Amino acid sequence: MNETAFPHPIEPAQQRMRTAWTADELLAAEFPEPRWAVPGILAEGVNLLAGPPKVGKSWLSLGLGLSVAAGGRAFDTVAVEGGPVLYLALEDTPRRLQTRMRKMLGGQPAPADLTLVTSCPPLPQGGGEAIAQWIERNPNARMVIIDVFAKMRGPSAPGASAYDADYAAVGHAKRIADHYGLAVVLVHHVRKAGSDDFLTEVSGTNGLAGAADATLVLKRARGQADGVLHVTGRDVDEAEYALRFHSAAGAWQLLEGPAGDHTIGDTRAAILRHVRTHPGARPKDIADALPGLDPDTIRRTCSRMAADGQLTKDTKGHYFPDIDTKHEDLSGLSHLSDRPATDEGNQ
Repeated sequence: MNETAFPHPIEPAQQRMRTAWTADELLAAEFPEPRWAVPGILAEGVNLLAGPPKVGKSWLSLGLGLSVAAGGRAFDTVAVEGGPVLYLALEDTPRRLQTRMRKMLGGQPAPADLTLVTSCPPLPQGGGEAIAQWIERNPNARMVIIDVFAKMRGPSAPGASAYDADYAAVGHAKRIADHYGLAVVLVHHVRKAGSDDFLTEVSGTNGLAGAADATLVLKRARGQADGVLHVTGRDVDEAEYALRFHSAAGAWQLLEGPAGDHTIGDTRAAILRHVRTHPGARPKDIADALPGLDPDTIRRTCSRMAADGQLTKDTKGHYFPDIDTKHEDLSGLSHLSDRPATDEGNQ
């Protein structure tokens, strides 16, 4: 981006939107639904996408950019509305981006609506105006991806606390997202130490997630999935999605069913799928339905799954699926795809 040719500074979104109502006026007001870059997962506003190094955040980000710019299917599953996308790949070279896109496109033409940039000043030092200039030239823009956010956040104000500095840094991106009504994705890192609460794994203070409209954390997974995408936000339901990474194509694919079904071993996954469709099954029933598994192994595994909270057991030895709100189903996204699931997604 040209660092010397910026448009006029962005006017605060509040100057063009009403910000005060009486209670009855607000109740009677009609507001448009949020614009989705990826329905059910990425909405307009600031989306903080965090994950450990080398987990595949850049592959995921570039894949999203290609899908949205082309109007294809994000994660090989979710239909998206096409439109211009700006991808700031600030840790990559043009050659590396070219290599990745060739692998991901597999001979298909590249979308002209994806703009790739490898250098841009920090948001408070002209970067925000540079992004605004691109959006002004592309009024139907759907998404801006900043990979990585650390390259764009700029210096903190003198004397600001760490929380205030983080909150203000995200605020520069939020002004753009709110002013133009599009999704801005900030690619970021997580702490080295893990946590039961994925929000606390985001590197930095709570000011980052607090200022963002949504937080997505990509974590490595055990079992059949290569990763689990944890999502929460103001306009998006909290959920977990199992993903598989296809290294030959450089693509992340959304897997069918609750994430928990894909983050456990094959034996447990097979038992869990059977009990979900046949609640109240006994180990013998499961063994009859799964002849490839040893009956004694099924009996012991069911007992361990009950101890681990993956199944529940009644006094007569019948097993039922445990209702875990952390493992959201993809039923809310299933209507977005009109094609059958792949065999791989159902394994």
